[in-house]
Amino acid sequence: MGRTPSIKTVQVEGEEEAGAKASGSQTLLRGLDVVEALIERPLPLAELSEKLELTRSTTHRLASALVDRRLLSFRPREGYSLGPKLLELGHAASQQMHLPRVARPWLEQLSAATEDTVHLGVLDGRQALYLDKVPGRRRINIGSRLGERHPIASTGLGKALILDKTEPEWIDFYAPEGAPVDTAARAVWLERMRSYAQKGYAFDLEENEDQIRCVAAPIRSVDGKIVAALSVSSAAQYMSDARMAELTKTVRDAADAISCDLGWMPKPSI
Repeated sequence: MGRTPSIKTVQVEGEEEAGAKASGSQTLLRGLDVVEALIERPLPLAELSEKLELTRSTTHRLASALVDRRLLSFRPREGYSLGPKLLELGHAASQQMHLPRVARPWLEQLSAATEDTVHLGVLDGRQALYLDKVPGRRRINIGSRLGERHPIASTGLGKALILDKTEPEWIDFYAPEGAPVDTAARAVWLERMRSYAQKGYAFDLEENEDQIRCVAAPIRSVDGKIVAALSVSSAAQYMSDARMAELTKTVRDAADAISCDLGWMPKPSI
């Protein structure tokens, strides 16, 4: 019969296994640090080790392993740079990131927190196309449906979709070329758009549907471009100016969370 391991033996083996896992995790995290250190530009070994605050030998060992897996590339006069495998992984990730699926948990969370209806939409030509809708808890009928298109100029979601565009483009979205325009009303709209673009959100002040107001914010992709927007909509009686101002942070935080899930990284505040 085999001898039963002692409690001390089992304890030592358990500690060794835990130590091996910890060491493996540390190596993995350091490897990821190497990759992130090269996002902005290629670096020679000396600069890379200094940036990572690691010895040259440790940095060389980690970088060499990543080169072997094609996650990094190495050129003698240039140093280390991001490798072709990352392009393959990025393409695969983008194919798997279906916007409504990525956004849905955040839309539900936002609707639960506000008790209001939440929409997700994208720019489709000259209109906003609604991709998803989470009804609120209030007994309010918001006249919108999935697959429906709404005007850009009169919806909060539509305005959020074009915040990064130029002023001439805004004017074009306000009314197609040749269409009659109320110049005074357009001037007010443009002034609001300038404010929205500066602050990173947009309002619908009963412009699209009578007695319905909303707060909207843009969603960005990995390259920082606006690819979608979300909005919180409710009856005007629940959307006072003060509440809309309060909701801007909540709505922007939700939009930023979806953006981060799509690979976007916010710029550090100075």
